[in-house]
Amino acid sequence: MKYESTNPIATSPSSADEPQARGSHLRVAVRPRPDKKRLEALYRDLLVELGEDAERDGLVRTPERMARSLCELTSGYDGDLETVLNGAVFPVEGYQDPVLVGDVEYYSLCEHHLLPFFGKMSVAYIPENSIIGLSKIPRLIEMFARRLQVQERLTSQVADALEAVIAPRGVAVYSTGFHLCMAMRGVEKQSSNTTTTAFRGIYREDDRLRSEFLRFTAPSR
Repeated sequence: MKYESTNPIATSPSSADEPQARGSHLRVAVRPRPDKKRLEALYRDLLVELGEDAERDGLVRTPERMARSLCELTSGYDGDLETVLNGAVFPVEGYQDPVLVGDVEYYSLCEHHLLPFFGKMSVAYIPENSIIGLSKIPRLIEMFARRLQVQERLTSQVADALEAVIAPRGVAVYSTGFHLCMAMRGVEKQSSNTTTTAFRGIYREDDRLRSEFLRFTAPSR
């Protein structure tokens, strides 16, 4: 099971309603290792452009720290589904009820302003013939979150990845996010949260199952 692309950072789907298009944004090749020295030089130039003294005590090692931090925050480009799953897909017989992993924390960077957004994600699936190791769901979320992202795509990628690797009867994802690009700049609304959902298979077709999932995951108003 290998997902690759000639474009190492092409993550945008063309249509959430077409299975082929949904799968296309999972095929992300492992990126070349970033040149940290080049990143440090760019950050040093940025500090100078902002009017700072890049050689003063408080900033002299900031370019090094920023380069290391950015590589860590985008480390999701270094992973693929095969590596993350590490064979933890198992046959199952006689179990066809929902499996829910809830309130998984994630941290990501908004691709529009490179400011953080973060929140929690809950994922459910109804097995057909296979189940996935429970710890692999948070790992899938982290792999996709540690890329330049928008919350809508992140939510879809997690749903589509789970659908691709175990072919369940249905998948449901509920995500909340707090976006610093809204809180620190622009409209500056510090109390706003964004909610996104993704439903696949039987969860898209069955109102009862969808409502049951949201009852367990969505906060009461």
